[in-house]
Amino acid sequence: MNYWDTLQKLVEDSEIVIDRPKGSAHPRYPEYIYPFDYGELKDTSSQDGAGIDIWVGSIGGEEVVGIINVIDPVKKDSEIKILLGCTSEDMDVILECHNRGEMSGILITKQ
Repeated sequence: MNYWDTLQKLVEDSEIVIDRPKGSAHPRYPEYIYPFDYGELKDTSSQDGAGIDIWVGSIGGEEVVGIINVIDPVKKDSEIKILLGCTSEDMDVILECHNRGEMSGILITKQ
């Protein structure tokens, strides 16, 4: 199986939990409003010890269309954000969210 097939299987085999719906404020930075649904894959683990993060774009659904690899020198960590059901415009908006402050992200799209 290739990377994208493996990632798609992980998404399909996991429960998607949206804990920060589109339009909600970040719990520690109330000026930041989530442009799309944001959550995690339940019972998975990421670099920060929580579940693997996901963004669900305007198309919705569970189709993996890319990832954003984020590095945060303040938290001294790096992790991926899985992009589900996103248009190219959605991905640009989400990438911009991860290129603010000290954070830096790079978008990798499924070919």
